[in-house]
Amino acid sequence: MAAGTSNYWEDLRKQARQLENELDLKLVSFSKLCTSYSHSNARDGRRDSSDTTPLLNGSSQDRMFETMAIEIEQLLARLTGVNDKMAEYTNSAGVPSLNAALMHTLQRHRDILQDYTHEFHKTKANFMAIRERENLMGSVRKDIESYKSGSGVNNRRTELFLKEHDHLRNSDRLIEETISIAMATKENMTSQRGMLKSIHSKMNTLANRFPAVNSLIQRINLRKRRDSLVLGGVIGICTILLLLYAFH
Repeated sequence: MAAGTSNYWEDLRKQARQLENELDLKLVSFSKLCTSYSHSNARDGRRDSSDTTPLLNGSSQDRMFETMAIEIEQLLARLTGVNDKMAEYTNSAGVPSLNAALMHTLQRHRDILQDYTHEFHKTKANFMAIRERENLMGSVRKDIESYKSGSGVNNRRTELFLKEHDHLRNSDRLIEETISIAMATKENMTSQRGMLKSIHSKMNTLANRFPAVNSLIQRINLRKRRDSLVLGGVIGICTILLLLYAFH
C-alpha cells in the first residue's frame, strides 16, 4: 500500500515538473512575441510616416497571441489540478514522518505555479497595453492621412476654421498680456501710494513728537516771509526812484 501511494506521489511530481517545463517554454515564447510585436509595430509606424502601408503581420500576431494565451491558461489549469491532487495526497498520507518533506515539495510547486501565473498575467497585460496603444496611434495616423488627402470645400472649410482658431488664440493671448500689464501697473501705483502715505505719516509723527522743531520751522518761515516783504519793498522804492530820476 505504501509503495502504491509512493508511486502515485512520484507520478504527480513527474506531471508537475513536465507541466512546469512546458509552461516555462511557453512563457518565454509568449514574452518574445510581446517584444517582437512592439518592435515590428514601431518599424511599421515609421514606414507609415512616409506612405500609407498598413501594419504588417498585425492580425497574424494577434491570432498567435490569442492561441498562446489559451494554451498557457490550459497548462496553468492542469498544473493547478496536479497541485490540488498533491495537496489531497499530503492530507491523506499514511506516513506522518514524510509529511514535512511532502509539504515542502508541495509548497515549492505552488510557488512555481504562482510565479508562472504572475508572469503570464503581467506579460498579457503588457501585450494588451501595447496593442491598444498601437491601435490608437494607427487611428491617429489614419485621421492625419485622411486630412492630408482631403480636398475641396470641406478641406478649405477646415483650414479656415483652423486659421480662425489661431486668430482667436492670438487675441486671447494679447488680451491676457494687456490685463497682466494693467494689473502690474495697478500694483505699482498702489505700492507707491502706500510709500507716500508712509512718508507723510512719518513726517506727521516727527512733527508731533518734536513740537520745538515744528515751532522753529514756523519761525524760520515767518522770518523768510518778512525778509521777502522787506526786500520786495526796497526793490519797489528803488525802482520808483529810478523812474523819477529818468523822467526828470
